[in-house]
Amino acid sequence: MYEIINIFFLVFHAVLILFNLFGWIWKITRKANLIILGLTGASWTFLGIFYGWGYCPLTDWHYQVLYKLGKTDLPTSYIQYLLEQFFNLHPSQSTTDTWTLILFLLALVCSLFFNFRNIFREK
Repeated sequence: MYEIINIFFLVFHAVLILFNLFGWIWKITRKANLIILGLTGASWTFLGIFYGWGYCPLTDWHYQVLYKLGKTDLPTSYIQYLLEQFFNLHPSQSTTDTWTLILFLLALVCSLFFNFRNIFREK
């Protein structure tokens, strides 16, 4: 059962990350993208006050499943985990955190731009 949950989290979380990065591209997904980016940022910031900067409940839940499967020595960053799993890359924690933040902020700026540009054009 844990193996199925592991696959679910791996796919769902990876797709969610890709949606955060690229969901602003298509008009139909722009509002949802902005909402999900907002929730992601709120989790990293506000939940991060209590659980540590960049806290994501999906990462926490997935890691709990991985621990049940006997996996240990997991990286702090879920992005690092994905890079290791899919590409056998092992970047440093600081490099991963820096690029994660840069790409998140870039996606947020794009999402804000396209969402508000369209709102003002419709009036």
